[in-house]
Amino acid sequence: MPISRHTTARLAVGAAAVSVLVLSGCGRSTEPASSAASAPVDDGPATGTVELWAPDGDATVLDDVVASFKADNPDLDLQVTLVPSDEYTTKLQSAVAAGGGPDVAQLYTESQAQFIAGGAFAPVPDGLVDSASFFPGAWESGVVDGVAYSVPWYAYTYAMVYRSDFAEAGGVEAPATWDDVIPFFEALQDGGAEKGLGADVGWDVYNGQDVTQYLWQAGGRPMSDDGAEWTLDTPEMVEALTYNQSFFTSGIADPDAPGFLDSQPYFVEGRTGAMMTGPWVIGQLDDVAGEEGWTQEHVATAALPGDAGGSVGAIAGGSWGVLADSDNSDASWKLLRHLAEPETQVAQYEAYSSLPAVSSAWDDPAIADQPLLDAFFEQLQNTETYPQVATWAQIATQLGVEMEAVAKGSQTPEEAAAAIQAFAESLGTGAE
Repeated sequence: MPISRHTTARLAVGAAAVSVLVLSGCGRSTEPASSAASAPVDDGPATGTVELWAPDGDATVLDDVVASFKADNPDLDLQVTLVPSDEYTTKLQSAVAAGGGPDVAQLYTESQAQFIAGGAFAPVPDGLVDSASFFPGAWESGVVDGVAYSVPWYAYTYAMVYRSDFAEAGGVEAPATWDDVIPFFEALQDGGAEKGLGADVGWDVYNGQDVTQYLWQAGGRPMSDDGAEWTLDTPEMVEALTYNQSFFTSGIADPDAPGFLDSQPYFVEGRTGAMMTGPWVIGQLDDVAGEEGWTQEHVATAALPGDAGGSVGAIAGGSWGVLADSDNSDASWKLLRHLAEPETQVAQYEAYSSLPAVSSAWDDPAIADQPLLDAFFEQLQNTETYPQVATWAQIATQLGVEMEAVAKGSQTPEEAAAAIQAFAESLGTGAE
């Protein structure tokens, strides 16, 4: 799995926030496709040509992962195009707006709503996959008005990753509640860390999503249950922003360092004692340390601490969709069915460390025999889905801006909550 949250896909999502509404302006129909548009898929062979687009990253190994599918379907011509991650969203947006694009496209769980809401993707055929086989949040992130438009491919959420040696020296165990968090990080500092927590405030859209995670933990929600109104100026949002701010006002984190790409070196060097991060770090820290076995000796993981809303994480990852205008939807859906099989998702994990969205795949020894991943599996049982509306990427980006201002002391949590509510109301949901 890439070092960053989708590596340079951060840049792609940021660009998408500027141009998201292009999808509802021209080209394909802006109305979500009818559930009747996707006919049931039989068990016959996949034939013809399927054009697939994906950002470079997890899909880099796709040809190897689907080798058995291609062997079983010799009359299928699968054409895979990998697009630089920082160009992918814009390229897909442009193709969709022009009425073109591939048959199959990879989507990011956190930001796929901008495409689904624009009517670019066909509904998942009934019976193609078992929705209950996926982590609930992974499946629900592709559902709009009761209709599924994407098939989960890999999934992740955040957990607490911390230096077990510093925790032992400081005499503490991982925190379960917000009240325990600051004392825990202070104990990591007593145990040898320069700063208890490495917390980056410089990546706008993803930090906005982090604040949303804290909002859920505080017992709040970013939108009303019916999806009609933004609910961002609430006591729970103020609590979420205050919680994040406390990392810096207490002295256990530095708002200026480390940046996201420096977080692992800081952690290995003892400049920070903990990260709230994704599972990709488990497979990378040995390389950063330059020592095989360093991670097993120095690292522990735990589910996220919670407040009134409990230990809640945000679902993230990758999924696949078939475009509504695909010339070969039958073969495209058969490919996606194969990509959703537990064995295929384990193969993807073994090839690229992309953790499966199918929960039963985690029983495979390749994953089950890694205890440091247990906290991520536990957290995946309790996740929420970001708002599935076209304007979410823009709002999350601005929320990240407000969060940074609060973290650096130039704005109060109350001012930030009011500002993001006003911004969200000015954009609406993108629905016509």
